[in-house]
Amino acid sequence: MISLSDTQKIGMGLTGFGVFFLFFGMILFFDKALLAIGNVLFVAGLSFVIGLERTFRFFFQKHKMKATGFFLGGVLIVLIGWPLIGMVLEIYGFFLLFRGFFPVVIGFIRRVPVLGYLLNLPGISSPT
Repeated sequence: MISLSDTQKIGMGLTGFGVFFLFFGMILFFDKALLAIGNVLFVAGLSFVIGLERTFRFFFQKHKMKATGFFLGGVLIVLIGWPLIGMVLEIYGFFLLFRGFFPVVIGFIRRVPVLGYLLNLPGISSPT
């Protein structure tokens, strides 16, 4: 089992609440208050989980500056009060930031019993 420090546990909680508020804000037709709270909690939780220095190193790598600009710009636009445009920018930046991590996640999900079966269906699975 993975051992987490108290700070990392708090970070996991903040990140979880952030994802919940983001999801709930989108369900409620892009409610700007919920999206703003979700953004702040998600970024704060990420900082608590991996640490401030590693968070800055992750976001401000030279090859990830475009993705960081879109993601943090989207957060800023949501905080200003334009939730739809901000979320579009934020989602695009999120996919650019974490695109190297998606194959790992999909490989993990393929080993989960029910989800793995669904991902290995002929129309969904990619030819590898």
